[in-house]
Amino acid sequence: MSSKTPTAAVLIIGNEILSGRTKDANLPYLGEQLAGLGIRVVEARVVSDVEEEIVNAVNALRAKVDYVFTTGGIGPTHDDITAASIAVAFGTELHLHPKAHADFQRHYGDDLNEARLRMAHVPKGAVLVENPVSVAPGFRIENVYVFAGIPRVMQSMFDSMKHELNGGPAIRTRSITGFMLEGEIAAALSAIQDKWPQVDIGSYPLMKESRFGTSLVLRSNDHTALDSAYADVREMVLGKGIEVISED
Repeated sequence: MSSKTPTAAVLIIGNEILSGRTKDANLPYLGEQLAGLGIRVVEARVVSDVEEEIVNAVNALRAKVDYVFTTGGIGPTHDDITAASIAVAFGTELHLHPKAHADFQRHYGDDLNEARLRMAHVPKGAVLVENPVSVAPGFRIENVYVFAGIPRVMQSMFDSMKHELNGGPAIRTRSITGFMLEGEIAAALSAIQDKWPQVDIGSYPLMKESRFGTSLVLRSNDHTALDSAYADVREMVLGKGIEVISED
């Protein structure tokens, strides 16, 4: 894959994810959407609702990728500390954003309370990210986008700002799965990877119908190289007499 491909990282924030009570759906969505925009997700982390953990992760990630996307922790309760933690990471402080404040006043009227108003506070210098589902916004500060954790809301936030991203050619994926052991294809697969360095080739073991198999997945934004590498992989698999389960 081209070294010029823009990169991204996803930071998932929340004790509920780490406890296993909530299954994260945001990383798969962001990975797929960003690949379509030609942006490669190169790292993902999950951290607890602890300021130091969030600050350290944000600062580490924003220094090494083009875009960071955080999910979770921007609600009205005491454990929603993402906005304040992002402010610390950037050496600034929270303030009541005028537009967000006006939107909350218009939406809630007399029912606007202090807890709800917390969601209108963002780090100084941040730009709001529209939330088409509810009034509570996300925000961007430099290359860090801060989204809600609820999948439907996160997706609507992403859809509202994705036009801002500078991507490249879409990252396409091709795959072939068969009843094969990794050991019997490892050497040949390594040779194909060496031949096509611009294509990421992954090998993922699985079990189907009580039999061991392997899925070979190829990804690249160089579509010509991808198709050529896939042709080599497919020829290798069929040449070994391997029973193919699926391919695309």
